Amino acid sequence: MATENKLFDKYIPVLKNCELFNGMTNEHWRELLVNFHEEKWPKETCMVNHQKFLFHFYIIVSGRIKMYNVDEFSEKEHTLFLLKESDVFDLFCLMDGTRHHVYYECLDNIKVLAIPMDKLKLWLNKNPVYYQHFLSYAGKMMRMLESNVSQLIFTDISTRLLRLLVNNVNSNSKQLEHINDLPNKEIANLIGSTRAVVNRHLQRLKKNGSIKIARKQVEIKDISILLKELENQNKKI
Repeated sequence: MATENKLFDKYIPVLKNCELFNGMTNEHWRELLVNFHEEKWPKETCMVNHQKFLFHFYIIVSGRIKMYNVDEFSEKEHTLFLLKESDVFDLFCLMDGTRHHVYYECLDNIKVLAIPMDKLKLWLNKNPVYYQHFLSYAGKMMRMLESNVSQLIFTDISTRLLRLLVNNVNSNSKQLEHINDLPNKEIANLIGSTRAVVNRHLQRLKKNGSIKIARKQVEIKDISILLKELENQNKKI
């Protein structure tokens, strides 16, 4: 009992923001946390062992992890999801019990809560009401992948970059989050481009006054200019 109370008290804000377990009671959290343990992964840790994610399920409590794939011939890399605090993985392994051929890399020093996959499945069987949350979350992930594919096929690099920036602006502070300190190479991997092309487009946005780039950080100077740029790009599609 002491362990789950410690985890609950320590990470309650993160757990309450975990969309997969939306609306879960404190009692059910404590019951589930009996099966969790903490793990720490250093920055730049690459996880290529697919078996690891077949047998464990993770909630990120701090830091960012990219979920990506690599073409074995060209070695071109594409980031499927940028996972952050309160996000989970690997949902696909949980749903179908099949190895998921993707890779993970820690972009920061990472803390996760880990649970054996079989323990989570047993808990869900005891609490089937939460299956609906899992299905809804899986549907959201599929829609994000669908949108990702559509953008890669139907929109140009400029539009993809603008959408990425706008989608990561905090609606309250109007500041760029999650991607503001990523290298251009990582931004390129998110939108299916190259570092040189991304740098060129960022410099253009810097010149028009919409963003500021300093100390390898991207800041929003005028969100209205970004939105106007995106509106003009959308009219061309």
